[in-house]
Amino acid sequence: MPTTRLEAFSDGVLAIIITIMVLELKVPEGDTFASLWSSTGGGLLSYLLSFAYVGIYWNNHHHLLHAVDTVRGPGLWANLNLLFWLSLIPFTTGWMDGSDFARTPVLVYGIVLLLAAAAYILLEVVLSHGAGEDSPAHRALRRDSPSIVGIGGKDRMSLVLYSTGIVAALLDDVVLPAGAGSVVAIGCYVAVALLWFIPDRRLESEIRGR
Repeated sequence: MPTTRLEAFSDGVLAIIITIMVLELKVPEGDTFASLWSSTGGGLLSYLLSFAYVGIYWNNHHHLLHAVDTVRGPGLWANLNLLFWLSLIPFTTGWMDGSDFARTPVLVYGIVLLLAAAAYILLEVVLSHGAGEDSPAHRALRRDSPSIVGIGGKDRMSLVLYSTGIVAALLDDVVLPAGAGSVVAIGCYVAVALLWFIPDRRLESEIRGR
């Protein structure tokens, strides 16, 4: 089937995810910046991080689908797998905010991000192989790693940073001082978002050349 329907469905799901997240923000009880920060400050920061992640996935997903012409059954299921993990972001974002970035919510948030990243890599592999070796997606994604299509340099770095953040959160108040592990974990998650702020250049160059 053409990728247009898959892209439209995915866009709708991602739009709903963002809408749910913004509805979770608390309205300040007062009318000052101090009341805004005391009631919504942490929520705004976690929302900003999660919004950036959803935007990054939407951007790269858009480029990926424009590098293939058709999608088959395995690609549909791989896409649903990605959307499943992304749909958990509003829940984990709200939990992290409501707990003031406590150890377990930060840990679970990182696990969801890690599994979403793994799901996206799987989607890249499935779509590129399904499109054939001469497709723009396959040519682009095999540049960094010819033996494992889809596992690029930024992919590997992301997985390392997510894993580091998860371990840091796990060791919070056990090996690391209370709160330090969560700070390190959030720093790792922010680093991944900054790493992917610019979409996958491999796909961009192939799309531009079509």
